[in-house]
Amino acid sequence: MTDDAAQDRLQDRWNAVDRYVGELLVPEDDALTEALTASEAAGLPAINVAPNQGKLLHLLARIQGARTALEIGTLGGYSTIWLARALPADGRLISLEYDPAHADVARANLARAGCDKVAEVRTGAALDLLPRLAAEPGAGPFDLVFIDADKANNARYVEWALRLTHPGSVIVVDNVVRGGGVRDPSSEDPAIVGTREMYRLVSEEPRLDATVVQTVGVKGWDGLLVARVVS
Repeated sequence: MTDDAAQDRLQDRWNAVDRYVGELLVPEDDALTEALTASEAAGLPAINVAPNQGKLLHLLARIQGARTALEIGTLGGYSTIWLARALPADGRLISLEYDPAHADVARANLARAGCDKVAEVRTGAALDLLPRLAAEPGAGPFDLVFIDADKANNARYVEWALRLTHPGSVIVVDNVVRGGGVRDPSSEDPAIVGTREMYRLVSEEPRLDATVVQTVGVKGWDGLLVARVVS
């Protein structure tokens, strides 16, 4: 069997397990399904979190008792819906999206899901929006931050997350394994370089206590970094 064939067989098994788990523990409703359908129809890339990962974000926010959340990277709003549903009716979620067309799709998906009273999508480059957010009265601090944007800037996003949170807050960063690519110090891939820089930052930052969970499934081989702000 070739390496490619072996990998295809592994991927088929990962996909099957994701379907099994999803059917039992992560039943999707019409709003979530329609969010994915609308995103596909609008030509958005299929890089949203998997359903079981969306449920994980939801549970982390609920375990945290989050009332406020910040998301960096909205795409079509699929993960935004999962997070918004974890917040109380008077909670607040601000999601930052670079692409105006993606933001429009996300706003429509949030409205269809009944989450538009809690979740707000702001359009622009996150590194431009974050300083404005930090200066905005009442915008933070946030109880949970989910980072799933351009990976080259992962370290910068974590730095801003630290400024916009408080002791006890949770920071989650998606796609931090990159099919194992993060182990390669010679890589010139901007996503890997940026993610490795983020790892160094987190490892040296005394205010963060973190770990990484590797994942396999419909999204291939990747992982999540989960950090708690300790001081």
